[in-house]
Amino acid sequence: GGGRLQLAWSDGHATIFAAADLADALRPVGILASAVTTWDDAEISADFPQVPFAALMNDDATLEAYLDAKVGPQLASGYVGTVLWTLRTSLSSSRTFPKDDFVGLQQFERLLENDRWQHAIHNLAVYGVLYIAAAMLIGFLLAVFIDQKVRGEGVLRTAFLYPYAMSFVATGLVWQWLLNPESGLQNAVRQLGWSDFTFDWIVDQDMVIYTVVIAGIWQGAGLVMALMLAGLRGIDEEIWKAARLDGIPTWRVYLSVVLPMMTPTLATVFTLLATGVVKVFDTVVAMTQGGPGTASDVPAKFIMDHLFGRANLALASAGAVMLLITVLALVAPLAYARSRQKTQGGH
Repeated sequence: GGGRLQLAWSDGHATIFAAADLADALRPVGILASAVTTWDDAEISADFPQVPFAALMNDDATLEAYLDAKVGPQLASGYVGTVLWTLRTSLSSSRTFPKDDFVGLQQFERLLENDRWQHAIHNLAVYGVLYIAAAMLIGFLLAVFIDQKVRGEGVLRTAFLYPYAMSFVATGLVWQWLLNPESGLQNAVRQLGWSDFTFDWIVDQDMVIYTVVIAGIWQGAGLVMALMLAGLRGIDEEIWKAARLDGIPTWRVYLSVVLPMMTPTLATVFTLLATGVVKVFDTVVAMTQGGPGTASDVPAKFIMDHLFGRANLALASAGAVMLLITVLALVAPLAYARSRQKTQGGH
């Protein structure tokens, strides 16, 4: 009796606190008071009359059931509500403020005919193909290297994963400085005596998108390495022993045996990288501001510019709906496959 259960949200993650611990827990992470939801014993008992408060705090399954029953519907309704509002706005002629009119698919037609949007989609395709392919390849090779039980494995894992712990803005600024012709890599090499060396991709309209790819690979390969390494560590050692006894080359074992067994891991990695591609924004803004001109523009920046800079709420909403459809198309197959796997596993 007298206990209180409190749920604090920070960056999309929920943390459960007892009332006495909440103030101390919130102070270092800077969670706003408005982001805290509190339930007392009366509310808990109303939904779970047979479960005492102490049991709710100590039983993960019961706590998960309570959060699903009380928090889940609220979060789902809020998310679905914002999506529906965006969709409704995209079907209107809203500019600075929302309008309650209906123009059908006019905004989507304008969007698809917009040269800047088409260029942004082209950039996204180039970035996506190169980023996903290179990050998966480099991440897999790093995982294979670390899986050989090398010395300093913990240090190497930390070093390779560290870039992913950095914010996208920090990554963009670091690579902006490295690729700046006046003070970065080009200038450093010229000072060493190679006066004709040129590496000015970041100011070249035809090459600037590839600098964003380089920054993305540097940041994302570590995450791929960590996930791939977990998959490799799940491979039965007996498979490797059998392959060695049969004299099968190592590269052949990886291609014909290991990679097919890691299909779920590969699917997860691909989905994470692909959704990251669709919403790429921070790195581009920090590195190039979408320039030179609009040479490195991407859909997310197009949306933000029209939402806040050009006061075109309807067109920005249409772009957001297009990105949402893309993300759903990427995530839905994986979600469906996992649901089937769980269903078959239940039988």
